[in-house]
Amino acid sequence: MNTTLRRRPIAGVALALGLLASTALGALAQSDTVVATVSGQPITEADVQMAVSELDQQFAQLTPEQKRAAALSAIIEIRLMAERAKASKLDQDEDFKRKLAFLNERALHAQVIEKEISPKVTDEQLKARYDKEVAARPPTEEVRARHILVKTEEEAKEIIAKLDEGADFEALAKEKSSDPGSGANGGDLGFFSKGQMVPEFEAAAFALEPGSYTKTPVKSDFGFHVIKLEEKRTQPPVGFDEVKDQIRQIVFRDVYFEAVKQLRADAQVEIKDEALKKGVEEIEKQAGASE
Repeated sequence: MNTTLRRRPIAGVALALGLLASTALGALAQSDTVVATVSGQPITEADVQMAVSELDQQFAQLTPEQKRAAALSAIIEIRLMAERAKASKLDQDEDFKRKLAFLNERALHAQVIEKEISPKVTDEQLKARYDKEVAARPPTEEVRARHILVKTEEEAKEIIAKLDEGADFEALAKEKSSDPGSGANGGDLGFFSKGQMVPEFEAAAFALEPGSYTKTPVKSDFGFHVIKLEEKRTQPPVGFDEVKDQIRQIVFRDVYFEAVKQLRADAQVEIKDEALKKGVEEIEKQAGASE
């Protein structure tokens, strides 16, 4: 496909679910087999698998057995440092207590997601959401075109004259076109929809009927084009499997925020700091607008 004619696509807005993903708990092996001890206290296979799950990004390049060994090493270091912290009474520090309380609540938050939120996101829901989005999407017309790009209007007129005499468009494109992206392929640009090409080119291409070519040169910033329309079609919808993961994120987000909304409605939440209150209200407003 021609990369010079096509406009740069506008990047889509990604769903901001990083925090939710980072707190989700994976399924862990529930094995009580003791694989090591630290100061007489056991470290089980379940402990190792939990560490592997929590530290998986750090272990991405390791083999499964290397991950287990690295996880066990990390647990041993953590246990030893924890013993030292207790010996130094660091566990009695008020900042530490606040941090421990937060981590405990965060773990419970993740447990609710794993046990109550995620199970509500079923394949049936995903397919239903996909079908709804496809049905609501207006059909998009696409065209498949070829072009011959030259520097001057006179050259373009000469090519049109040869086409009028019965010359083969693909052969002329290979011989005459200065477009490195499509010339060797007989000027073939593949299928494209409105908004993907520069305006002058797009308007001329969509105005043609299949099998016809432009009778006058089409000028753009790239030079002069002779365009032939191969076919028109309605753009087929993207396949379910291709977007299943994206739909899962959307449905999960909806289910999650609906649960949060219900909890907020049933609870008494009072924010005394006015600046913070305004900031939280703005965040919730944006979250509601994106649903």
